[in-house]
Amino acid sequence: MKFKCSDRMEPLKPSTIREMLKYISDPTVISLAGGNPSADLFPAKELLDVTADVLKNEAALALQYGITEGYPPLVKQIRERLKSKYGIDTPGDEILITHGGQQVIDLATKCLVNEGDTVITENPSFIGALNTFRSFRANLVGVPMDNDGMDVDYLENVLKTEKNVKLIYTIPTFQNPMGVTMTPERRKRLYELAVKYDVPVVEDSPYFELTYSGEITLPIKSLDKTGHVIYAGSFSKVISPGLRLGYAVGPAELIAKMTVAKQGEDVCNNQLTMVTVSRYLERYDLDEHIGHCCAAYSKKRDYMLECIDKYFDKRVTHTRPGGGIFIWCDLPEGYSGTDLWRFALEHKVACVPGSTFDVKLDPKNRGFRLNFSLPSFEEIEKGCRIMGECIREFLK
Repeated sequence: MKFKCSDRMEPLKPSTIREMLKYISDPTVISLAGGNPSADLFPAKELLDVTADVLKNEAALALQYGITEGYPPLVKQIRERLKSKYGIDTPGDEILITHGGQQVIDLATKCLVNEGDTVITENPSFIGALNTFRSFRANLVGVPMDNDGMDVDYLENVLKTEKNVKLIYTIPTFQNPMGVTMTPERRKRLYELAVKYDVPVVEDSPYFELTYSGEITLPIKSLDKTGHVIYAGSFSKVISPGLRLGYAVGPAELIAKMTVAKQGEDVCNNQLTMVTVSRYLERYDLDEHIGHCCAAYSKKRDYMLECIDKYFDKRVTHTRPGGGIFIWCDLPEGYSGTDLWRFALEHKVACVPGSTFDVKLDPKNRGFRLNFSLPSFEEIEKGCRIMGECIREFLK
């Protein structure tokens, strides 16, 4: 039988990052392309001990269906952590536990955006979010980025001129793919614009606790007194992505609708995972674990920045992130990151081309993204050296 794909899925293309797996599975290819945390930092022993105890003493609870909203003790732990550490305590908010932060984006879009409605997003931005918006056939409008995050003056012009704006999407801290962080002043302005134009914000925040220098910049959600910000949190980068555990924090009315939407997708979350993580949070110090992650990642970040400075052509500019797991590079004007990506792959090193994260999928996008959390120090040095040689040859 020949299947006719739905109109909303027909134009979607596979993620370049996922497609790249077929290349980087080659052991001779050095990958600086991933978006994964280091497996060396997973709290595997602690999770093994907790899981064994849960299965021994709480199997009837952990192996049963759960309620769609999520395991209540874990919901309470998330609420208390966000309130006590980060000032997230908007009156009337509720929490919905999800299969990763990606599901928060999907459910919020499903509940708020009709076909043809406008979604405003940073440009470049996270490919998973962009493809979600595309799948709902939204009108995507990108806002330029700089080292201080989204250009909020440009954002206001878009809010003034675009019709049916239903959502503003942002990753304000250690943004994927650029690694930059929105300043507190811009966060305040973005929130004020959301209130002024009455447009909800989805704040995607999987990296913000991975900060390597100075104080953590508080989420936009900590400013929210009106229920305009839907916060997408995740345990993927601070415990393990394989757990597929995220959460939405937002107005009770919207969370109720997102809960109904979730019931149509997967009924409920993995109960064993939720109970295990809840027990892990009871018995172990998550902040101490995050501290170990930050110490390890900051050394890799510093080393990759040293290698970039040493090996890359000085015409290539790059970000210097204060945390997260990504560094963004820009070739000189007139050069394509997509062309460089292909050229580098021929020489057995992988990055991710900027076109992947471009709202318009522009193949002329001159950027490319590097990841420092997953490769070893040896792979960082060798990969950057080969990439530098490729860049010099490419720019000729």
